[in-house]
Amino acid sequence: MTSHDAKSDLSVRQAKITIESLLFFGRGSASRADRNAEDSERLLVGKESRNWVVRNVSWLKSFIRIFLGIVWLIDGYLKFSPGLVDSFPDLVSRAGDGQPTWLQPWFNFWSSVTASNAALFVYTTGVLEVALGVALVLGFMRKIAYLGGIIFSLFIWAIPEGFGGPYGPGSTDIGTGIIYSFVFLSLVIINTISGPSKYSLDFLIERKYRFWKRFAEFG
Repeated sequence: MTSHDAKSDLSVRQAKITIESLLFFGRGSASRADRNAEDSERLLVGKESRNWVVRNVSWLKSFIRIFLGIVWLIDGYLKFSPGLVDSFPDLVSRAGDGQPTWLQPWFNFWSSVTASNAALFVYTTGVLEVALGVALVLGFMRKIAYLGGIIFSLFIWAIPEGFGGPYGPGSTDIGTGIIYSFVFLSLVIINTISGPSKYSLDFLIERKYRFWKRFAEFG
């Protein structure tokens, strides 16, 4: 072997050692970066875990859902009270009193429709409210219940509650229907962020039938 070949072989070995050293230190740096990221993540989780709401969001959202369901069950039960069918058309008709002129066709339409089918509207509303209440209490088909609750609440706000109006010097509130709709919207947002609710019938069904998430979960 010539001196030139020996020098070339030495250069190759030195290059290999240099590359291996760089890879070693690179892996070490990457490992440290990963560890730092994991430590930061654990620290962030630790900060969040000190927040009482975050720690207890699982049962808090279930409590809100069940409490709201009980309210709807009571509302539905009251729809079957004696005399409500007779007074319901007047309730809808009075909702249009004092409303702007451009809203009068809306109230006139519903007043005429409910006057001839008062029992159908009252009892259908009662059944829907009871069904919604049961779904909320049990946590059954929550996705459909929440979205249906938003739409149903807005209908109540827009027809018998007259959009909470008329608005003027004597106005005291904007109606309960719009508030219900925002509560349902809040449940949608909370469940989208926090995931499945283990205190629900949906959770038990999802464990056996994965497709059920389409009817129960958001996101």
